[in-house]
Amino acid sequence: MNSLKHEINLEPEHWAQMEADVSAKEPEEACGIVAGLANRSSMVIPVTNMLHSPNKFRMEPAEELNAFYIAEREGLEIIAIYHSHPHGMGEPSITDFTELTFPGIIYLIWYKDSIKWQCRGFLMDKSHKKCEIQVIITME
Repeated sequence: MNSLKHEINLEPEHWAQMEADVSAKEPEEACGIVAGLANRSSMVIPVTNMLHSPNKFRMEPAEELNAFYIAEREGLEIIAIYHSHPHGMGEPSITDFTELTFPGIIYLIWYKDSIKWQCRGFLMDKSHKKCEIQVIITME
């Protein structure tokens, strides 16, 4: 589990990969895993939403497990779980809290404003507490 929780640093290609995934899977919620070290992304692994729902997601178990194996093989941590809210809610939903699977991991929530996809990061817990995390696109 990641230890630096005040921000997440995403490489531009990882931001673009997630944005392409959420766009391609609209109107369903897209989901996946971000792996890296010290809250800096090293890879994005899209995972199928087995519910194929516009309002909730559940990662396909075999793909999710494979993503964990890939990250471990590469010596990386799971630093974030991403998913989309295709109907524009830019914060955790009640469903996100009640079905929270990985407390302590940053959740990146993609949402669509009137023009394009945006992303916000949160730490959440089962008691419906949330803390927004700064999402930084690295330019180095």
